[in-house]
Amino acid sequence: MSLTQRISKHFQDSAQLKLTLRDELSKPIAAGAQAMFDCLTSDGKILVCGNGGSAADAQHFAAELINRFEIERPSLAAIALTTDSSVLTSIANDYDFSQIFSKQVRGLGMSGDLLLAISTSGNSGNVVEAIHAAHEREMTVVALTGRDGGGMGKVLEPGDVHICVNATSTARIQEVHLLALHCLCDVIDHLLLGDE
Repeated sequence: MSLTQRISKHFQDSAQLKLTLRDELSKPIAAGAQAMFDCLTSDGKILVCGNGGSAADAQHFAAELINRFEIERPSLAAIALTTDSSVLTSIANDYDFSQIFSKQVRGLGMSGDLLLAISTSGNSGNVVEAIHAAHEREMTVVALTGRDGGGMGKVLEPGDVHICVNATSTARIQEVHLLALHCLCDVIDHLLLGDE
């Protein structure tokens, strides 16, 4: 296989997975966007967490809400729990890496807020702990996972939303996660402003 054929296959695989999952994921993405809209319009905020590429996705999503997505609108309340190196390293050093997000959720989260929890495997221990903390704080959880949803899928409660990308390739899951995040941004803007 040539390099160009190899690259072409990545494009084909990514596009095919997105088309395959389009109908399956549309409903939970819509439910997640509605939950976020309800949170934001009730003076709540969205806390977002994940590790590695999912940490980058958390920051990306928070930036789209705080700044803007594709149309001008007021800032929306979102905080990526992945960005404060002093908080992350102090918690990991003094306690345990598994608590780097849950301690922030307990400190920043309030009833009516929402946690967007991202993990391609669904098995990130610190993200699972963040979900537990969110439930303690009476927050709704939107979980963005892959494969079979892993441990995250098992701890979700009624009223939470699970957007699970049923695939095995981490790269492909991350690509669909990015599309799902953009869909969430778009639907939130649509619910806020209509078809502008």
